[in-house]
Amino acid sequence: SMDVVPTILEAAGIESNRGTQAMTVLLVGAGGLVGAMTRYLLGAWVQDVISNHSFPYGTLTVNVVGCLLIGLIAGLVETRDALTVQTRAFLIVGVLGGFTTYSAFGFETVTLLRDGDLVAGIANVSLQIVLGLTAVWLGLRVSQLV
Repeated sequence: SMDVVPTILEAAGIESNRGTQAMTVLLVGAGGLVGAMTRYLLGAWVQDVISNHSFPYGTLTVNVVGCLLIGLIAGLVETRDALTVQTRAFLIVGVLGGFTTYSAFGFETVTLLRDGDLVAGIANVSLQIVLGLTAVWLGLRVSQLV
C-alpha cells in the first residue's frame, strides 16, 4: 500500500521544476486544446448518431473513452517506461485533461483500489459524486440570485 496517493502528474512521471515548467505548461495547453476540440466533436457526433436525445450518450462515450485511454497510456508508462516526459505531459495532462477529467478521477480511484485502500477508493467516488452534484446544484441556485 502506498503512503501517498499519486496525482495524475506523478503517475505520469511528470515533475515540475523551474527549468522545464514553461515548456510543460505550453505542452499541456496545446494538448488541452486538442482534447477539448476532440471532446466536442466526438460528443456531438455520438449524440447525432443516436436518435434518443434524452440521455447524454455523447458525454458517457467521452468519459469511457478517456478512461480507456488513460489506462492504456498509464499502463505503458508504468510497465514499459514508454513515452518521454514531454509526451506524457502533452497526452495525459493536456489531451486527456482537455478531453475529460473523468479519466483522472477513474485512474486515481483505480490506483487507490489496486493499492488496497478500499476506504479511500470508496470515499473518493462518493465525495466526487456527492460534492460535484451538490456544487452544480449550488451554482444553479446562486445563478438565480444574481
